[in-house]
Amino acid sequence: MATVTINGKEHSFDGDPNMPLMWFIRDVAGLTGTKYGCGTGLCGSCTIHVDGVALRSCQTTMSEAAGKAVTTIEGLSADGNHPVQKAWREVNVPQCGFCQAGQIMQAAALLSKNKAPSDAEIVSEMAGNICRCGCYQRIHDAVRLAAGGV
Repeated sequence: MATVTINGKEHSFDGDPNMPLMWFIRDVAGLTGTKYGCGTGLCGSCTIHVDGVALRSCQTTMSEAAGKAVTTIEGLSADGNHPVQKAWREVNVPQCGFCQAGQIMQAAALLSKNKAPSDAEIVSEMAGNICRCGCYQRIHDAVRLAAGGV
């Protein structure tokens, strides 16, 4: 039996060790902010943090997550006031909103390791997260704004 800590709460798991973490997060832990997009790790809508590193939960297995700390969009900030979340609201980033949890998690990981990213670093780090509505300029602006508050 393996354990994984999600947003500070320990969960036990005795199923298929190759099951994607995303399904455990959504179906077992009941945290639906992590979205299923492509299932192949290419769109970024399922981005979460594992021990502080942004990963695609659709490509991270339960065995890879065992014994680690996982943070989902629900655990980024108890009151929704992480600097990235505040910047997202201030810039009014979302259009449809589907990709935004993954975008926010990717941006938060970037800013946790680089407090003052250049525009090129923001573009590079966020490139793997797809927004089908094309909100890239607002996403970039929000990351830039959040960098001032992180």
